[in-house]
Amino acid sequence: MKTYTEEFKKTIVELYEAGNKTKSELAREYGTSECNIRTWIKKYGKIKTSTGEITSNDEIIKMKKKMLEIETENEILKKALAIFSKQQKIK
Repeated sequence: MKTYTEEFKKTIVELYEAGNKTKSELAREYGTSECNIRTWIKKYGKIKTSTGEITSNDEIIKMKKKMLEIETENEILKKALAIFSKQQKIK
C-alpha cells in the first residue's frame, strides 16, 4: 500500500479546489485513486462557515480535541479548588 505525505495530500486538494482539474485527472496524473482524493478533500478541503470564515475538517477536529483538553483541565481545577476550599475551612 502506497503512503502519501500530508503535504502531498494537501497539495492535491489545493489543485482540485483551484478548479483546473477533476478528481479523475488528478488521480491519473499523480498515481493515486479518486477515492483517496475524495477522502483528502473531506479532511483538508475548505469549508465556509455561517460567519463566512474558511476552515477545514482537519482544523475542526484539532479544535475539538483542544476544547476537550481544556474542558478536562477545567474540571480538574474545579475539583482541586473544592478540595482546597474544604481544607481552608477545616483550619
